[in-house]
Amino acid sequence: MRIFFFAIPVLALTTNSALAEPLRFEEALARAEAQAPSLRAKALEADARRSALPAAGQLPDPRLGLGIDNFPVSGPPAGSFAEDSMTMARVGISQELPNAAKRHARTTRARTDLAAAEATLLSEARRVKVATALAWIDLAYAERRLDALDRVLSRLAPLPSAAKAGVTSGAARPAQTLQIQQSLAALEDRRSELVAEVARQRAVLSRWTGELAPETAGDVPALIIDGAALRASIAAHPDLGAAHTRVAQAEADVAIARADKRPDWGFDVAYQRRADRYGDMVSAGVTISLPLFAGRRQDPMIAASTATAAAALASQEDMRRTLLADLEAGLADHDMHHEQWVRARETLLPLARNRSELETASYAAGRAELLDVIEARAMLADSELQLLDREAAVARDAARLVLTFGGNSQ
Repeated sequence: MRIFFFAIPVLALTTNSALAEPLRFEEALARAEAQAPSLRAKALEADARRSALPAAGQLPDPRLGLGIDNFPVSGPPAGSFAEDSMTMARVGISQELPNAAKRHARTTRARTDLAAAEATLLSEARRVKVATALAWIDLAYAERRLDALDRVLSRLAPLPSAAKAGVTSGAARPAQTLQIQQSLAALEDRRSELVAEVARQRAVLSRWTGELAPETAGDVPALIIDGAALRASIAAHPDLGAAHTRVAQAEADVAIARADKRPDWGFDVAYQRRADRYGDMVSAGVTISLPLFAGRRQDPMIAASTATAAAALASQEDMRRTLLADLEAGLADHDMHHEQWVRARETLLPLARNRSELETASYAAGRAELLDVIEARAMLADSELQLLDREAAVARDAARLVLTFGGNSQ
C-alpha cells in the first residue's frame, strides 16, 4: 500500500483573470457531478423507466363495441328495425386477459429496464468523475510546467547582454551571440507549446465543470493505492453492474417468449336492444388463444431469446476480465511511473542542477564559455519539466485507479 501526495500551488496563468475560477480538486468533481449534461441525460432516462414501471403487466384497455345485428335488407321486413324479431341494437364490452406468466414476465422486464438505466447512470457518473479528475490534474501540471519554464527564462534573460559584452571585450566570438539567441528561441518555442497545453487542458476541464476559464487551486489529494482492495472492488464496479442488468433483461425476454406458449383469455359482454314488442337480450362469451403451431412461432423466439441471454452472460464475463486486466495493467504502469519519478527527483534533477552550478562557476572563473552555461541550464530546464511529467503520470495513475476501480464512496 502506498500513499502519494503532490503539493500543487495556486497558479494564475490565464490571460483573462476576470473569467478565471479557481477550483479545488473536490470542487471540480462536485461541479461535474451536478452539471454534466451526460449525467442529466442518463438520470432522465432512468426517470422515464421509473415512470413506465407501473404500466408494465397491466391488462390491455377494455374495448367498447356498438352495432346493429340482423338488420333485414330483403323480404317484407327489409329496412325496418321493428318488423323482425332478430334485429337488435348492440352495445358491449370486451376485455383481453393475457396469461399471468406473460404479465409477470413483462413486469420483470420493466424492472430490469429500470435497473439497467440506474446502472448506466452509475457507470456514467464514474466515467465523468474519472474524466474530471484527470482533466484537473492535467491542467494543474500544465500550469506548473509553464511556471517552471518561465522561471528558467527569467534566469537566462541576462545572458544575451553578457554575450554582447563578451564580444565587445573580445572574450567571445560574434557567432556565439547568435547561438545563444537560437537556444533562447527554442525555449520560447517550448513555452508557446506549454501555453497552448494549458489552454487545451483548461478547455477539457471546462467541458466537464461548465466553468468558462477554470484554474486549479489547492493540492492533489492523497490517494491510497491498495491493489488487493481495488481487485476486491471490481465485483461492485458500475460497468459490471450494467452488464449484469443486461443479463437480467435478456432472461426476462426468455420468460416472455416462453409465456407466449400459454393460452391467453378474453371475454365479452353485450346488451342487445330489440323492438318494444320483443324482449331485450344479453350475450356473453369467452375467447382462448390456441398456440397450436409453437414449432414455427413460439419455439424459434424462445431459442433466439435464450441465445441472446447466453450472449449477455458471456459479455458480462468478458467485462469482468477486461476490468481485471485493465486494473492489473494500470497497477504495473503505476509502479513503473513511480520508480521513474523517484529516479528523476533523486538522481536526474540533482545531477542537472549540479552541472548548471558548476558550469556557471566555471564561466565566472573564465574556464567555460557562455554556451556551456546555456546548455547546462537548458538541461536543467529539461530535467525540471521531466520531473513534472513523471510526477503528473504518477498522479494520473493514482486518480484513475482509485476513482475507476475503488468503491462508490471514493
